[in-house]
Amino acid sequence: MTRNMLAPLAALVGALALVPAPAAAAASAVLLKNGVVHTEGARGTIEGGSVLIEAGRVTAVGRDLVAPAGAEVIDLKGRPVTPALFGGIGQLGVSEIELEASTNDGTLKLGQMRPEFDLSLAFNPDSVPVAVARVEGVGFALLSPGAEPGRKGAPGSSIIAGLASVVRLDGRRPRAPVALAVSAGEEAGPLAGESRAAAYMLLAQALEEARGPAPLAAGELRLLTPAGRRVLKSFVTEQKPVLFAVDRAADIRAAVEFAQRERLKAVVSGGAEAWRVASLLARAQVPVVLDPLDDLPEQFDQIGATLENAARLHAAGVAIVFSRRSPAPHDERKLRQAAGNAVAHGLPWDAALAALTSEPARVFRAAAEFGSIEAGRPANLVVWSGDPLEVSTVVDASWLDGHRQSLRTRQTELRDRYLARVRAGTAR
Repeated sequence: MTRNMLAPLAALVGALALVPAPAAAAASAVLLKNGVVHTEGARGTIEGGSVLIEAGRVTAVGRDLVAPAGAEVIDLKGRPVTPALFGGIGQLGVSEIELEASTNDGTLKLGQMRPEFDLSLAFNPDSVPVAVARVEGVGFALLSPGAEPGRKGAPGSSIIAGLASVVRLDGRRPRAPVALAVSAGEEAGPLAGESRAAAYMLLAQALEEARGPAPLAAGELRLLTPAGRRVLKSFVTEQKPVLFAVDRAADIRAAVEFAQRERLKAVVSGGAEAWRVASLLARAQVPVVLDPLDDLPEQFDQIGATLENAARLHAAGVAIVFSRRSPAPHDERKLRQAAGNAVAHGLPWDAALAALTSEPARVFRAAAEFGSIEAGRPANLVVWSGDPLEVSTVVDASWLDGHRQSLRTRQTELRDRYLARVRAGTAR
């Protein structure tokens, strides 16, 4: 490398050095008192509520709690407390700089169906966007591989993109994979012989192989490796979520009916027109992961997109989870603002908070750690300066796995370094 090529890299390394460790040491006990505690659990919302944290766990939630000897006591003065938020489905921790290929690991491009592809092995807890999301109240997210057709003779991905895992933003490794990402609808066409119909043909063949492949006939080709067959079979037998990326009402209907035939636990991801088949989704108990900001259609599959999608699905009894449509890690911190837009278009406030906390924890099997504030659970919670769904609200304090988190990031360090110079007119 030349000196000119190394200079930008050196600048980036220097900036990364500014980022502090993700968590400070936990106090022996912390009592948060006199707040509005949105437990998202059996206790509901507690006005004038308190939360006691001991040894990294919530040990009591209620009113008039007494702090044990030596505990740190924090008077919230009426501020809201919520569970740590869900950051959505994306590539937080495996994608850093979009135009620098070496910092992007989110898509497998072998031109093969490899359901055993485990993206979590590339997760980097020190990635800059992880810290940025954390200071916005995000405590967990679903790390999911992307799908992308090949270009200029290079192989692309597959209709089965791979495994998705819950990642925790406190520096620990991701949990074991909990979902399988599948492309259907418009996205599946370029990956399945230029027809979305072929996606279900290929999926059915893969599932048949996984359930018990017949002896290989002469000249017959298998879609899956032995590892892939084992992984795919586990999603049938253990009823783990299969994320179908679909938007058009007809494609959502096809995905739900396919999942019922094949005994898969379907989750709709995208769902721009999900409100049009809300009764089907409610009967089938299929959750929908949606972007609250979907409105004007970006493609023909989204002609029926509306900002009232979340409100209509909720009214029909469909479980909803919020996620930005873009997998870019820098968008995950904006999700709570998008949830506020759903409230502005008819979704009850409590349902919007649930779509950021308890619902994603339930759907993606992380409820033992995230999604609620309950005695016996790890302390994963956030104190806000005001309504967490308002754009002007900031995080005053947060705990992940019982450790109070730093609110410093690379961005705040750079702000503090240069803001004084800007105000003094000496920035140049």
